[in-house]
Amino acid sequence: MNAIPRIGITTSFAHGEQRLDRRYVTAVERAGGHPVIVPATQSSATLYRVCEELHGLLIPGGPAVTAGLIGTLPDDLPDVDPVRTETDHRILSVMMASHKPILGVCYGMQLLNAAAGGTIYADVQAQIEGSLPHSDRRGGDIHPVAVSPGSTIEKLVGPGSSVNTSHIQAIATIGAGYRATAHAPDGVVEAIESEDGRVLGVQWHPERMGAAGEAIFRYLVAAAGPK
Repeated sequence: MNAIPRIGITTSFAHGEQRLDRRYVTAVERAGGHPVIVPATQSSATLYRVCEELHGLLIPGGPAVTAGLIGTLPDDLPDVDPVRTETDHRILSVMMASHKPILGVCYGMQLLNAAAGGTIYADVQAQIEGSLPHSDRRGGDIHPVAVSPGSTIEKLVGPGSSVNTSHIQAIATIGAGYRATAHAPDGVVEAIESEDGRVLGVQWHPERMGAAGEAIFRYLVAAAGPK
């Protein structure tokens, strides 16, 4: 009997507390994976031991990414706590070196990009003329995405799809090893992926989309399963 793939999930960190939207846990479970909450630790030894037990990684949404930042963060977007930044970068580095599948959601996608040398707009709506509001707090709403033919994300959501939106930052330049494979109507990057499809990032929140978002989590769990 094949073991259930163990999917590590990083968390938010604020005021000394780790927190996680339970919808990420549910999404991994429904996709057939076993969710494992990654501890917010500054111990490399601990993270190495955790990673050895994981088959894949999910980096959820969160506050602002500051690596590769272009511009100044707006007042309605808090900076991420350094503890989360350090934990996320360390576990990402270990999982990348182990060639295990990774999914980044919203903040998670931007973190993937920044860690690979890409850049991030601090406030895309303020910095790029013609940008739509992408934050639901600023009036952003469901919008279509144009998907690159033959991409991994096309296989998961089809050639055209509508997605939710809940971000203020956006990718400016793509990090090494990735390509942009989905865009909003205003040109904002909505998905990136590695050439082999092992690492995938989406700007939207599939965990909030019910059945419409399940394919993305099934893909992660399947990629993490026995070969």
